[in-house]
Amino acid sequence: MGRVVLVTGGNRGIGLSIAQAFVAAGDRVVITSRNGELPPELAGTDVLVVRADVTDSASIDAAFDRVEAEVGPVEVVVANAGITRDTLIMRMSDDDVAEVIDTNLVGAIRVARRAAKSMLRQRRGRLIFISSVVGLLGSAGQTNYSASKAGLVGLARSLARELGSRGITANVVTPGFVDTDMTAALPEERKAEILGSVPLGRYASPAEIAGTVLFLASDSAAYITGAVIPVDGGLGMGH
Repeated sequence: MGRVVLVTGGNRGIGLSIAQAFVAAGDRVVITSRNGELPPELAGTDVLVVRADVTDSASIDAAFDRVEAEVGPVEVVVANAGITRDTLIMRMSDDDVAEVIDTNLVGAIRVARRAAKSMLRQRRGRLIFISSVVGLLGSAGQTNYSASKAGLVGLARSLARELGSRGITANVVTPGFVDTDMTAALPEERKAEILGSVPLGRYASPAEIAGTVLFLASDSAAYITGAVIPVDGGLGMGH
C-alpha cells in the first residue's frame, strides 16, 4: 500500500485533481470537506472523506484522530482549503479580512500543527501548501487573499527550518490562473486580459498543479524544502 495522504478541500477544483493524482499513484487518500460527502469524480475509489472545518481546531484534531485510527498515520499533507472575499480595500469589511485569513492561512497552520505531531513520531513527512501567484505578485481587489497566500510562504519556510532535522519537508506551490469553474465564469473581456498577461498564453489545467504536488511528495524531492514552486505559465517570473 502507498502512503497515507490527506488533502484539505479535496472535494473540488485543484484539491480534487490532487486527490485523483495520488489515487492514481497508489496512495491511500483522505480528503476533508465541510459537508463530508464524496464527490462523484471519486466514486468507486477507496478515498476516505472526513468532515472537517479548517477554521476549527477541534474539528481538525478530530479528523486526524479518525484518519489515524481508520487508515494510519498521515505521511503527506496538502493544505489546499481556501476561500476568497474579493473587493476593493475601501469596501472590504473586517469579516472579509478575518474569514479569508482564518481559512487560508490560520487554517493551514492548524492543519500543519496537528500533522506535525504524528510526522515527528515517524521522523518523516511532507507538508505541501497551495498558495497562489497573487500571494507574490499582488492583485487589486484581493488584498486579503493575497496576504493570506503570501503568509503561507513564511509558514512553510519556518516549518522547513523547525522540522527539517526530523526528515519533514515543507514546500509551497503557487498556481497561476487555472482552468476551473471559477475562471470559466469570468467575462470574456476579463479572460482575454488574463491570458494576455501569461507568457504561455493559456490557463493551467488542475492536473498540472497536481503533478507538481505529486513531485514534491515523491522520493525525487526528498532534498527540496522551503521552496516556492510556481506553476503559472510565467506570469509571476522573478518573484
